[in-house]
Amino acid sequence: MTAPATDPAPTSASDPTPAPGVDLSALAPPVALGPLDGRYRAVTAPLTNHLSEAALNRARLRVEVEWLIHLTDHRVLPGAPVLSQSEKAYLRGVVGSFAAAQVAELAQIEAQTRHDVKAVEYLLRSRLEAAADAPDLASADGGHTVLPRLGEIVHILCTSEDVNNLSYALTVHDAVTQVWLPAARGLVEDLATLARGHAETPMLARTHGQPATPTTLGKEVAVLARRLSRQVRRVEATQYLGKLNGATGTYGAHVVAVPGADWQAVSRSFVESLGLTWNPLTTQIESHDWQAELYSDVARFNRIAHNLATDMWTYISLGYFTQRLSAQGSTGSSTMPHKVNPIRFENAEANLELSCSLLDTLAATLVTSRLQRDLTDSTTQRNIGVALGHSLLAVDNLRRGLAGLDVDASRLAEDLDAAWEVLGEPVQQAMRAASVAGATGMADPYERLKELTRGRKVTPEGMRDLIRSLGLPDDVEARLLALSPATYTGLAVQLVDHLDGSTP
Repeated sequence: MTAPATDPAPTSASDPTPAPGVDLSALAPPVALGPLDGRYRAVTAPLTNHLSEAALNRARLRVEVEWLIHLTDHRVLPGAPVLSQSEKAYLRGVVGSFAAAQVAELAQIEAQTRHDVKAVEYLLRSRLEAAADAPDLASADGGHTVLPRLGEIVHILCTSEDVNNLSYALTVHDAVTQVWLPAARGLVEDLATLARGHAETPMLARTHGQPATPTTLGKEVAVLARRLSRQVRRVEATQYLGKLNGATGTYGAHVVAVPGADWQAVSRSFVESLGLTWNPLTTQIESHDWQAELYSDVARFNRIAHNLATDMWTYISLGYFTQRLSAQGSTGSSTMPHKVNPIRFENAEANLELSCSLLDTLAATLVTSRLQRDLTDSTTQRNIGVALGHSLLAVDNLRRGLAGLDVDASRLAEDLDAAWEVLGEPVQQAMRAASVAGATGMADPYERLKELTRGRKVTPEGMRDLIRSLGLPDDVEARLLALSPATYTGLAVQLVDHLDGSTP
């Protein structure tokens, strides 16, 4: 007997039970799928103004408007009128007033066009038509506005990628320079302040995790600050490239439609008027190489910041830093009330890894486009904001984590005082130097110090007794006897001054 069509599909014991209650995907306003637009939105929201779909469409609208103005200002198209200042202000006001209503309107248009750039074109055409009813809007000769007659100039001689590549260059530039770079510079300055404040705070180094030649806390933090600063400067030097040259980069339609124009000059002047660097030689797409370079630089910054996060986590675990619970703003552990977890550094570590994975993918894939054009970059570039968002979130967590740290100088001193074996290095090197200078009895210094120090607990008295037994010249012996792990920091204090110099 056949089961009725209305019967539910058979289930097995392993089938999951459907989630009970309201369908959360149907709520209004919509519930965010990802954490950057949900849990962490307060930190990453500034990127929405530049790298969201709405921001991309606003940039497209800007490019279309400026292209229309550029063509008419420079009299590129025979018969096209020159616009009045009020007409140009009206057009630019279409971009400046782009907000929720326009976002919704574009969505409605795109539902019909099934093409995002075409939807922007139609939106602008509708605003040209509406200009007929705009008060106080006159043409350059004082007559009625000419804007309603300029519909055919909108998107003229452009392929979608002419608009898209310029729009992405503008939005990525603004996101990096206005949002990401200020945060990155802030992290560098936080580290520099910490380094300068503790330039003279001695600390036991731990190469391979083992007690090693002492340094200062400030010098070690300065290393990270300088490394990050160098990457910041690389990002600051980014060239944001753009092109406007048609369907295969040949200006084919341009020279047929308007053969008298110097199209390379027109293209260059337009791209540069947007504050971008003109790329003269492309296929249908601008090759995205500048994007790959930028994302690799940001990823390298991320990886150094990841090193910072793991080092700070380790210093906290060693007791070199204590965390202020109020500054962390959270419960340390749900079951162990004594704990203050280094959550800021752990959060940063994870988000840096997510950011790098996306940035690496962007850098690796955007440089390839089959023959003259494929659309793999279209969906890929929509994740630029996600990649930078995870980096921005990590930087925010690092800064918050650093702000909640206090240095435990007594713990640092305790570690140093328990590691007198580290003076085996300067003693044997002093013996070598004394031997070169003519002192006798300095043979096999490394082996002699190794016998005393390797795998053994060395006391201050034991180290000083050894120094006295070596027959060193008086001045060398006195210098070594005055040494302790806490004072054996070389030039660490002075090295912090390099934070104020130029980076090679």
